[in-house]
Amino acid sequence: MGRRALLLLLLSFLAPWTTIALRPALRALGSLHLPTNPTSLPAVAKNYSVLYFQQKAFAARHLHICVIQLNHYKTPLVDHFGFNTVKTFNQRYLVADKYWKKNGGSILFYTGNEGDIIWFCNNTGFMWDVAEELKAMLVFAEHRYYGESLPFGDNSFKDSRHLNFLTSEQALADFAELIKHLKRTIPGAENQPVIAIGGSYGGMLAAWFRMKYPHMVVGALAASAPIWQFEDLVPCGVFMKIVTTDFRKSGPHCSESIRRSWDAINRLSNTGSGLQWLTGALHLCSPLTSQDIQHLKDWISETWVNLAMVDYPYASNFLQPLPAWPIKVVCQYLKNPNVSDSLLLQNIFQALNVYYNYSGQVKCLNISETATSSLGTLGWSYQACTEVVMPFCTNGVDDMFEPHSWNLKELSDDCFQQWGVRPRPSWITTMYGGKNISSHANIVFSNGELDPWSGGGVTKDITDTLVAVTISEGAHHLDLRTKNALDPMSVLLARSLEVRHMKNWIRDFYDSAGKQH
Repeated sequence: MGRRALLLLLLSFLAPWTTIALRPALRALGSLHLPTNPTSLPAVAKNYSVLYFQQKAFAARHLHICVIQLNHYKTPLVDHFGFNTVKTFNQRYLVADKYWKKNGGSILFYTGNEGDIIWFCNNTGFMWDVAEELKAMLVFAEHRYYGESLPFGDNSFKDSRHLNFLTSEQALADFAELIKHLKRTIPGAENQPVIAIGGSYGGMLAAWFRMKYPHMVVGALAASAPIWQFEDLVPCGVFMKIVTTDFRKSGPHCSESIRRSWDAINRLSNTGSGLQWLTGALHLCSPLTSQDIQHLKDWISETWVNLAMVDYPYASNFLQPLPAWPIKVVCQYLKNPNVSDSLLLQNIFQALNVYYNYSGQVKCLNISETATSSLGTLGWSYQACTEVVMPFCTNGVDDMFEPHSWNLKELSDDCFQQWGVRPRPSWITTMYGGKNISSHANIVFSNGELDPWSGGGVTKDITDTLVAVTISEGAHHLDLRTKNALDPMSVLLARSLEVRHMKNWIRDFYDSAGKQH
């Protein structure tokens, strides 16, 4: 993995949660980590149809999980903003209309992020939970270059020429064209309000979609959407500082034990016998060499970050099978930082084992794996090298990590080496306004205080219609997950507020339509 891969993972959970620029190696930390096989999730007590639509050809088969209709439509252009090509591609999207009402109904439109759309469908239970109340059709749109929505098929990631159309702007235009297609082809949908919903990078897209296409959607719910994690809009160290706070509050001396572990690793890795001991103590699948040590530390860092993002109040299987409040469980092993290097790292292994082996099925730990392999890591790597350029840094004082400064030149050179492109760190704020967004309306920004991405999110009301909802006991887009008996009151209140805003947007839409007629 190395430094660059850790950075990728940080940013990748945007989504989920998901590429951070602590170092070029960290550009993946943070993406929505998807399961290896998105369709192999536990079944629920529902039958549903999966349909494929491509122009006028239909095929159907039955699966398990949600009641969804799966469609392909061959209308999105590869390039919406040029006129010298008419090349199209098949974009995948899911539709569920069990509770949809043609009279007084609505359309909830999930703005897909960096992965397979079926996984997002199955992990956005909030939309399923409120569908009946809002008389809503559910639509889950897959982001270009992810899942099966590949503009150039197997050649989509061949080089920067083929990847040139992987941008948030092109993705938003895809969504706009898809909504037009739905309203044109589904009887009863033409005159219904559409609400954009997304989490992490998908939440950013939901907010930006409302900003750029206000005539397409009446409002947006942007969950855990770090739209301000760009340039110097927020301090580059805020993300890792929140991770550290999560650990510090979850157990006495927990964050300090982690802070001291880095020097312990450095000291033990100075000799061949030390490397051999580390390999055994951490139960690693492959022997460590001196060249692996930075990779090892990045992998451990990424694990702590992942735990902060999925510190849910109940057992979950979002990234890995985990217990309720997993950081508290981890911190039970990290109560005493004032021990020998060997004992400290044995404790670190016990903590890591909670994340990687809570099921007890894993025989050794692979430092090349942290979550799942269904994420579009190639696509996200490219996006993090072009427009999704998020500064991250650590200082080892305000956080529990080794010091690393934000180095745009290092990132740029690394991106040029891999893709032949250089990042444009100011483009997102130029395109979407940065903090100058008060002219927009009808966007709810929700953030959990446990979620490190909240540091780059909107956490205070901007206007009466640009509203912040804070979830004190919430990790990464907890509010978009399906309701659970162990949900804290803060997320119940957040969902209630979100539904109230959506009802108001729907009511205002129909009131306005009635006046026009």
